[in-house]
Formats: sequence, C-alpha cells, structure tokens
Amino acid sequence: MKQFVLLWLVLSWSTSRLYAQQKTITGRLIDDRLRTLSYFPIMINDTIIVGKTDLDGAFQIDVPVSVKKLLLIDIGMEPASIELTADCDDVEVVMLLRSTHDFITPKQVVRRRRKEFKKLPKLHKAAFEKGLFKKDKGCYTQEFIP
Repeated sequence: MKQFVLLWLVLSWSTSRLYAQQKTITGRLIDDRLRTLSYFPIMINDTIIVGKTDLDGAFQIDVPVSVKKLLLIDIGMEPASIELTADCDDVEVVMLLRSTHDFITPKQVVRRRRKEFKKLPKLHKAAFEKGLFKKDKGCYTQEFIP
C-alpha cells in the first residue's frame, strides 16, 4: 500500500510539472491590405501545426515554454518567421501577399521583397489605428527570409 501511494504521488507530481510547462499565445493575423486571414496555419519547429486562425483571423494556441519561434506559411503569402520575446503572449502579425515577378533577376526580386518587408512596421501601426490590433508595436522580432 505504501508503494502504491508513493507511485501515485510521483506520477501526479510529474504530470502536473509537464502540464505546467505550456504557455498560451493569442493573437491575430491580417494581410497587408488590412484584411483578416481566416484558417491560416501556425507552426512550430518548421513542421508541427499547433493551430489555425478562426474566421476573424484570431487564434489561441498552447505551446511548450521552450518554443521561441513561430512559422507562418500558407499559399499566396510570404513566409514569416516570428521570434518571440520572453514576455510575448499576444502576437499580432501583418502578412505580405506573395507576388510573381517576371523578366527580372533573382537579385531584383529579393530587393523588391525586402522593400515591401520594410513597410511592415507602418502597416502594423495602421492596423492599430484602425482598431484591428491591440498594440501599436509587436512584441516579437521578424526576420526577412530571402
């Protein structure tokens, strides 16, 4: 009986420790025309889909505390790699539409894409002023993917 009680205590303690190592991230995704992105997949570790946005572009996902990066990829959109800060629980992201470039070099394509990427902070502020976002600045860093 003593062993059973000890085993039960160890198992309940270990499962509660594992469960406590999750954090909830909420947020919203919109495109560069300030329209919501419905059913957009949200990934961690480059392959694991942890959730999708709802009809209004909002999401709520549970991820391990060790996760520091979210990957946002879908058809017709530029991929976004979001690096989370330690206190970042509300992620609001503006996604860029992917476009086709004909008759120019790959170097020119990257230059044009980088120019559009640099407009993201202004678009984020415009979304805040329009009431789509709660904060005027994101709590994350986003890197350009050439």
